[in-house]
Amino acid sequence: MRVRHGRRPPSCRNREGRLPPGAADLAWPYDPRTFPASPPGRAGAHHGHPAHAADDQAQILDLDAHVLADHLAGLARWLPLQASPTRILDLGCGTGAGTFALLGQFPEARVTAVDTSAAHLRRLDEKARERGLADRVRTVEADLDAADWPGLGAPDLVWASASLHHMAHPDRALRQVHDLLAPGGLLAVVELSGFPRFLPASGPGEPPSLEERCHEVSAGFHATHMPHRGADWGPMLTAAGFTVEGERTLTVSIDGSRDEAIGAYARSGLERLRLSVAESLPPEDLAALDRLLDADGPESILRRDDLAVRTERQVWAARRTA
Repeated sequence: MRVRHGRRPPSCRNREGRLPPGAADLAWPYDPRTFPASPPGRAGAHHGHPAHAADDQAQILDLDAHVLADHLAGLARWLPLQASPTRILDLGCGTGAGTFALLGQFPEARVTAVDTSAAHLRRLDEKARERGLADRVRTVEADLDAADWPGLGAPDLVWASASLHHMAHPDRALRQVHDLLAPGGLLAVVELSGFPRFLPASGPGEPPSLEERCHEVSAGFHATHMPHRGADWGPMLTAAGFTVEGERTLTVSIDGSRDEAIGAYARSGLERLRLSVAESLPPEDLAALDRLLDADGPESILRRDDLAVRTERQVWAARRTA
């Protein structure tokens, strides 16, 4: 079932007229409001066409869900729930990584999955049908930065993963979540410490610490364009009326040899990293990065056997007590 609701002020729209998809769960701090769809001028770039941008983002969200599936399931098991939830709200659901992890963990639950991207919601609906879960999923297209939200029921559990840092007014969104939750209900906030790392400190054909220099440049960019990334959400949760009952750091370290998808995951991630650093990197670093991203080149990251996924996520569990 699909529901559409709300419009965004023109000054905040991306090329599709929407905020970026929230995230699929352990996903990227990539924001189409500030970046084009693909690195401009590179072979295979889509020149900013909205449909291709949505396809690109859906692909990386699906890869993220696949590579980090075990960690997502572990987070769902960690939640300090008073009872198994039956009504779950997934805010900024992307293509459904959190939705399906929660459905797997809580077999009696139904999930309302909310996102701003119609393309991502269509993909989520397709996956629900393929998995025989369509009767347990309702998708809602809505702008979570709007002052008024559509009817989302009174959930026992709200899951907000990699979505709050995209919002212009996360404090207002947290108050809205508090008021939505059933008394005693739980909000799980999963947020990004930054982009994942994939490369060793040095490798063939690239300057030493290339990836770290890219991250340093990107951090400066995002401090301006995405100021809530890396925030301490604990005080904001308390200010919104929640009682914070749990907090943890999820450390992810996955050997690339375990899964062939990690090469594609690394390439998609570094393509998006390139979007925020291309104008600031020295020419030799940018050339080295482009050689890694050239899928057909001899130095392509897809040919590497020394990749890994290294990242951290911060998690907060907060309860509505009144």
